[in-house]
Amino acid sequence: MTSQLKKSKLCFIGGGNMAGAIIGGLVTKGIDKQNVYVSEPWEVNREKMAATGVRTTASNVEASQDADLLVLAVKPQVTRGVCQELAGAWAERTSLPLIVSIAAGITLQSLKEWFKLADGRTPHIIRVMPNTPALLGEGASGLFASDDVSQAEKDLAEALMSSVSKVVEWLDREELIDAVTGLSGSGPAYFFAMVEHLIESGISLGFTREQATRLAKQTCFGAGKMLVESSDEPAQLRINVTSPKGTTEAALKSFEASGFRDIVDKAVKAAANRGKELGETLAKS
Repeated sequence: MTSQLKKSKLCFIGGGNMAGAIIGGLVTKGIDKQNVYVSEPWEVNREKMAATGVRTTASNVEASQDADLLVLAVKPQVTRGVCQELAGAWAERTSLPLIVSIAAGITLQSLKEWFKLADGRTPHIIRVMPNTPALLGEGASGLFASDDVSQAEKDLAEALMSSVSKVVEWLDREELIDAVTGLSGSGPAYFFAMVEHLIESGISLGFTREQATRLAKQTCFGAGKMLVESSDEPAQLRINVTSPKGTTEAALKSFEASGFRDIVDKAVKAAANRGKELGETLAKS
């Protein structure tokens, strides 16, 4: 964590799971809890946030008044209203906070339009697409910054996301944020779906659900650890476990015959396209 992040006053608009994960990561790394202010409308979520020792409120304006960095962690459908509320309250501010938006699909153009103050000023904005393994400090995040964002501001955002992400990737084109959504943002769900089907197949072969679940979970955990810790490419790891005319080869040929490559490709692109559509729809609403 950078010294600048430690000194910064942080505001979170929205206190859901992803905001909670980032705050938890920051607290673990020694952030001053009194420098973190969370605005959350739901009392149960506010209480969860307050239990971590950070400051909480139901007022977006109150939480944001002296923020150096603001994490926009609200549902895409309410983003416009929240941005406009904050912009209307910042007229007297001499400097505006850096905005880190994790609202899926909402473009920089929309965010700049909604955050624009009456005097024409707009805050500097960075879009981020994290994923749910951030809840365990094992996230992967893609980031894209508007042209006016400084290197110091990029460093601040990177330090923020590194508190919960093992991989932080800066993107050179905004449309790649939707690709990150398709690959890693939604990716954990593809993995979970695969494990679901492994378990069901195991049950059909005679295991109890508990046995199949334990075997499938550990197999996937072990394979994932090999993937992360090995210097070999995924294809080589697959080859290493695939004996000619053996059991694994039989399974992989079945995958191939079912069009596994196309199934994965279509799923990733469907998620990416949906992210793009969501942003376009909300920009018009």
